[in-house]
Order: sequence, then C-alpha cells, then structure tokens
Amino acid sequence: MTMAALRQIRHPGPVAFVRYAKAWGEAVPLDFTVAPGETMEAGLGRGVADAGCDAAYVAVDGARLSPFRFVMPAGSPGPDHAAWYSDTFAPDGVVTVREAGAIVGRRDGAPFVHCHGLWHAEGERVAMGHMLPAESRAAEPLRVTGTGLRGAVFEARQDAETNFRLFAAEVASAASGLRPAGPAALALTLRPNQDVSLAIEAICAEEGIATARIYGIGSLNGARFEEGPPMDSYASELLIRRGRLAEGRARLDVAVVAMDGTIFEGVLSRGDNPVCVTFELVIVPEG
Repeated sequence: MTMAALRQIRHPGPVAFVRYAKAWGEAVPLDFTVAPGETMEAGLGRGVADAGCDAAYVAVDGARLSPFRFVMPAGSPGPDHAAWYSDTFAPDGVVTVREAGAIVGRRDGAPFVHCHGLWHAEGERVAMGHMLPAESRAAEPLRVTGTGLRGAVFEARQDAETNFRLFAAEVASAASGLRPAGPAALALTLRPNQDVSLAIEAICAEEGIATARIYGIGSLNGARFEEGPPMDSYASELLIRRGRLAEGRARLDVAVVAMDGTIFEGVLSRGDNPVCVTFELVIVPEG
C-alpha cells in the first residue's frame, strides 16, 4: 500500500518537510524505585537523572497509584487542534496499572513524562488512556525498569503543524550526536500521516539497523491489525507491548484505545496505520 492510500488527518498548521526527528544515545539499563508519595513525574525523572541519563523509556507495569488521574482521546472542541483529550478521570482508591510505558524527557528544564497504559480501580473494568504523571502518586514502592539514554533527549517543543507541545528527539547538549561505540539506542519521534511500521523500517535502514527491540507510545488515525476487527477512531492512545525489528521488518504488538473507550489489541498491519499526532520511540539495536 502506498503512502497516498493512507488515511489522512488535517492538522491546523503548516506541514513540516521533515517527518521525523532522531538522536543516538548511549543505552543504559535502568532499575530503580519510585518512593511512596512521589508523583510519577518526579519519581521517574529522579530515577533517570540519578542514573546519569538525559531521557528514557521505562515500564511501570504493576504500579499501585493513589491518587491516580488520566485522560482518554477525544475530538477537538475547536479548530485549533485535530484531536484533543477527554475530561480528567479520577478513580477512587488505589489504581493498579496492568501495563504501561513512559517516555521520560524534559520540558522547560524540568523532568516531563508522557505515559500510556492500561489500569483498573478495585472492582472496576480495565481502562486505557494517557496517565497524568504530575497528578498520580505511588501508593507503595514501585520498581521501574527500562532503557536510559545518555546523549539523546526527548525535549518538549511547541509544534507548529499540530499546535501541540510535543516531544522531539534531539541530541543532548553534551553529546556529539554520533552513534556510540558501545551499547546504543536511537531516540525517534514521528510526525503525522505516515505508516508507523514503514517509517520505523525506513529510518532503521538509514541507520544500518536490521534487528532491534522497539519501545514506545503514540497515537494512530484508526488501526488495522493482522487479525481481528479494525479500530476506526481517528484519535487514539497506543502502547507498544512488544516491538521487534527483524531482518529490517517491524512487528508491533500493541494495545490502543479509541475515543469511546474500547480497547483493541493485536499486531499492526504494515502499511495501513498512519500516525495521528505523534509517536515517541526508543529503538535498541541487537546483534
């Protein structure tokens, strides 16, 4: 399927010529604890900084949080954006995170966290969406693991095309921007209206990556899977559960939530899953 056949969403600003941003960093294994009472934003930012890293992708599976706040994808209330967020959900009591992934970067010189996942309050059904990390606190010690980046950062920038303040993958101030000689990871952000799998494959080919683990979160304009029904919501929140690049081909096993709260799960079909607003990825080459 050609790019011209993809579903397209019109954002309010001028279309940027370059459709991605990337930066190499040293890959650092992370394993730290967020303390009870810490907000997720403060705790994750502290753990990444203590490891000497500029940014990271981390998993927060099994977290127990109280209070917990999140939003879901929604239509925009006006012409300033192509999509927006729901009102804030504030479940009572302790919320257990089934699985979630977070990009840890910075905004205005301070830690900033973008997190998508699945969770449930006691006795409630599983929901999915966009965590509000500055308003969600650890109810008990939380072990966090992931991949840190030294020399590459996700920096929140105002984006003219979407009119959102989005993470952009950038070289950190002290880094050369070259691929490190040792363990390395590629920070990558994707712009709208390109198939996520094909974009990853093309960029990895440029960088000489044939085999890798792929971590990240993002949004799709509808979703099509190798098996199962399609998701037709033009705005969504997505978590890559298991992402791999093998022999240059991407395989993304995801969970994604539509605007009505329906959760879809499966392996994305290559060539038919256009980015809605953004994708934020950490790609760790293997071999």
